[in-house]
Amino acid sequence: MASVRGQLLVATSAIEAGPFWRSVVYVLDHDEDGALGVIVNRPTESDVDEVLPDWGDVANAPGRLFEGGPVGMDSALAVGVVTDVSMRPIGWRQTAGRVGLVDLDAPPPGGGELLGLRVFAGYAGWSPEQLETEIEAGAWLVLPAQDADLISPTPELLWTEVLRRQRGEVRFWANLPDDPGLN
Repeated sequence: MASVRGQLLVATSAIEAGPFWRSVVYVLDHDEDGALGVIVNRPTESDVDEVLPDWGDVANAPGRLFEGGPVGMDSALAVGVVTDVSMRPIGWRQTAGRVGLVDLDAPPPGGGELLGLRVFAGYAGWSPEQLETEIEAGAWLVLPAQDADLISPTPELLWTEVLRRQRGEVRFWANLPDDPGLN
């Protein structure tokens, strides 16, 4: 399977519970060693400035810390969307297109270099071949990402929004009730 780096994994009804239920995961890295991503539609109740005071003004609305996934919940990583790839801020490392990881130990960028920034507690990780197996089993839809997905001011609506903008039968997934057994 080709790398899905820079794309979205959208949970299907095969994932019935847990941290990945109705999740939208942005894939930061995917190769023969496995995959790494962050759940982009799970804001927590904590504001970024409560956890990382220097970064509160840089994080875009809703300004919350996000639950990036079940791995390494005691660590934070940041993902930023730059306005121009040729003008990379200090501490920003490209993953795909205008999206990249931001070094939280560096000074926060200023001057409009970032369109937006999200800070995640934890991440989603897959061992070699694990993600491919889950995709083949129908747990995930692999869909194109838009920069706006990473910095949406309404992240709780992303699962539905991403599905609705698709063509063909995939868009009908957006109408799936929370409990398909009640349908």
